[in-house]
Amino acid sequence: MTTATALAAQEARLAHYPVTFFAIGMGMMGLTLALHAGETAFGRGPEVSQAVLLLSVALLALVAAGYLVKALLHPAAVEAEWHHPVRIAFFPAISISLLLLSVALLGTSPEAASFVWLAGTVLQGGLALSVIGAWIGHRPFSHAQLTPAWFIPAVGNVIVPIAGVPLGHPEIAWLFFSGGLVFWIVLLTLVINRLMFHDPLPGRMVPTLMILVAPPAVSFIAWLKLTGDVGPFGHILLSVAYVFALIVVTQTTKFARMPFALSWWALSFPLAALTIASFAYAAEAASEPHRLIGAGLLALLVLVVSGLLLRTVLGIWRHEICRPE
Repeated sequence: MTTATALAAQEARLAHYPVTFFAIGMGMMGLTLALHAGETAFGRGPEVSQAVLLLSVALLALVAAGYLVKALLHPAAVEAEWHHPVRIAFFPAISISLLLLSVALLGTSPEAASFVWLAGTVLQGGLALSVIGAWIGHRPFSHAQLTPAWFIPAVGNVIVPIAGVPLGHPEIAWLFFSGGLVFWIVLLTLVINRLMFHDPLPGRMVPTLMILVAPPAVSFIAWLKLTGDVGPFGHILLSVAYVFALIVVTQTTKFARMPFALSWWALSFPLAALTIASFAYAAEAASEPHRLIGAGLLALLVLVVSGLLLRTVLGIWRHEICRPE
């Protein structure tokens, strides 16, 4: 293959560089925060989580740089993703990654955390409103186009309070939490209806079932930040997250038959959120069983993310990713 041909092939792949790559940023930031929660729960130093934070930031920057180049060279391809009924929901993964980064920076650099949180919150608000507006103003959707990935904009809203409250922005935190919670409930009804009464999810979208776990798990963490107490509603949120996790477990035999795709990264962040929520409840209620649940989930999370990283690198090497669908 000549140099010119290789460059042409590389640019063609760039046009198919998917916005779903930002799910890697969510997963890695989730792993960072879960490791930090585990270190705190077991009285360990932050060395491991800080090292993973550096790796997470590097990967997020790499993903963002790739998508920025795509936006500059292939704006029509970005517009096509925005109008795609499934991929549009992944655009808020950009702002979610920033919001998670702000949480990770709280303990070491509050000034940087404040700047990143503000940028992530503004972007999250704009993207959430734009996505919902696109849903409302779009042609009628079919049930086949509705997947758990539609929860992503709502999840982004309930992440805002996690750093927003410690940084001194409770009113903004309540605003985003309330909006995210309401849209989660609305979308939950639609998604459950689609899963039960219509065709099964297509193969590559099956891992997105794990996203069912993220809204209640993240909402529980945000609820603790907003109220400082678990309370009955907090118990409901955490319990619902566990129930959805068990429902996903019943579907794991399907996962083994599915070929790898970037949608597999949907396993990472919800699992991280459930891990952090378990450790948070353990600390709040002095519950040793929940601390052990958190430890088990953290071990599983490390294995899952390690496997996803290796499989993603292999997929890029084999040119299995960034191909036309």
